[in-house]
Amino acid sequence: MQQQKLIPAAAILAALILAVAGWFLLRAEEQPFMASTANPYATEAALEILEEGGSAIDAAIAVEAVLTLVEPQSSGLGGGAYLLHWDARAERLETYDGRETAPAGITPDVFVDAGGNPRPFIEAVVSGESVGVPGVVAMLHMAHKDHGRLPWARLFEPALKLAEEGFIVSPRLAALIDWSPALPNIPAARDYFFTQNAEGELVPHPAGTLLKNPAYAETLRQVQQDPAVFYTGDIAQEIVLAVRGAPTRAGTLSMSDLRAYKPIKRDPVCLAYRIYKVCGMGPSTSGGLTSLQILGILENFDVAALEPGSVEAVHLISEASRLAYADRDTYIGDPAFVDVPITGMLDKNYLAERAKRIDMSASMGKAEAGTPPRASAALAPNQSVSRPSTTHFSLTDRWGNVVSMTASIEGPFGSHLMAGGFFLNNELTDFSFLPEIDGVPVANAVAPGKRPRSSMSPSMVFDREGAFYAAIGSPGGSRIITYVTQSLIALLDWEMDMQAAIALPRHANRNGATELEEGTPLEAIETDLQTRGHRVLVRELTSGLHGIRRTPQGLEGGADPRREGIVLEGRP
Repeated sequence: MQQQKLIPAAAILAALILAVAGWFLLRAEEQPFMASTANPYATEAALEILEEGGSAIDAAIAVEAVLTLVEPQSSGLGGGAYLLHWDARAERLETYDGRETAPAGITPDVFVDAGGNPRPFIEAVVSGESVGVPGVVAMLHMAHKDHGRLPWARLFEPALKLAEEGFIVSPRLAALIDWSPALPNIPAARDYFFTQNAEGELVPHPAGTLLKNPAYAETLRQVQQDPAVFYTGDIAQEIVLAVRGAPTRAGTLSMSDLRAYKPIKRDPVCLAYRIYKVCGMGPSTSGGLTSLQILGILENFDVAALEPGSVEAVHLISEASRLAYADRDTYIGDPAFVDVPITGMLDKNYLAERAKRIDMSASMGKAEAGTPPRASAALAPNQSVSRPSTTHFSLTDRWGNVVSMTASIEGPFGSHLMAGGFFLNNELTDFSFLPEIDGVPVANAVAPGKRPRSSMSPSMVFDREGAFYAAIGSPGGSRIITYVTQSLIALLDWEMDMQAAIALPRHANRNGATELEEGTPLEAIETDLQTRGHRVLVRELTSGLHGIRRTPQGLEGGADPRREGIVLEGRP
């Protein structure tokens, strides 16, 4: 009979000690985590997932599912997104393009009237023709396969509970429902957002209303089981019916368009700025390239010596913005259709030459595009309009992974069409309404399968050792670029904390008027800017910045006081 070998007690004890030590070492590597999003419900959902051991990607999925419900004017499953993910262990930055695509049946003159002129913007928006193939679900599923930790289905539970049990309509949502002239004319939106008063008049739900969305709950159940159903099943059929049956200007979106959709993993665009490396999303969005161009131009000036909000600072940043926006409008489009000179646009020598055009005593007025190295063709400037309704959130998990994601349906309320309890985007109006000007093609002209140029600018910053330093982004249409860049300047040049950088009074120049945020100290420099040749507009500038910074003392978050978001921190 073979005798069993007995393991000495000392060996057993040693193994137990090693196992316990390993467990404590693993726990010691875990860090506090944080979520900064545009709505308290969404931030709470993120923290729930992160506390359960979810990754930053897991939390992002939960956040976007909730925002689709509670912030439907800004983003949702019916739209698209760009996502930056920092893998702390691999020390790798990945970027995901979930931008919408134009249907196969679209034509170059879709937004041109019979006289060859661009259609009125609102007419183009509230129609089936403005709806692109939604990309956010496919993009998030791709990211989850790469970096998810919790089961896919679990991530939709916070949104499903809110859809079934109801959420409280916020003051911001109520105000936008009341503002929209189109919502009462779209049957699905009217039934969801309005009721009749005692006099039989149609009135919007006021702030404080408990609002349920059973149709969205059913969508979530289907997506939980299989995300492909969004592109091939009942949800896809609802989307197609909504677009092709639109009350005004039906679109051509088809089941084959939905089945053909593919998200794309792209290389990030990055630029050394001072002692940092700043990274963003490359085309199809213009946000990363344009914000980096602004920073690259400003690197030739001593920005740190300027007082935040001073006439000198606003003048300099505005002039640098003019130059970058001029290049943006000429060269950037979907890289599958246009040869975007990314390397040339970020060439330090080229940006230094552009910087020489800035005169600190006088505005250059409207800037002309430069000729970046390796730019292959002359193109006409883009002709499109972008409305400021988008969302951004920043997340970190216990392993130090980070997400910076900007999502949109454009809008507000996108095309105003609904399917499956959510709004469908109007992102195709981000294309140039005119496909060519004086016979010269526009980089951002509409074409089947093409992604419209965006301004979304999810960004990350890394320190001189290559470690994660900050994540930030904002809604705001084509002003997103200015909001994000100014906040980066505040963080990196003026050494503000994240909340102060986000709350800083906003100004914008998109190669036109210099806009100043009304009701802020910036109003005091209006005359001085005019003296330097600026055309000045004082107006509401509603950024929605949400960011996280890592400091020696720990994580530091910020949420834009102009909106209703919050920051929450948790610990393993």
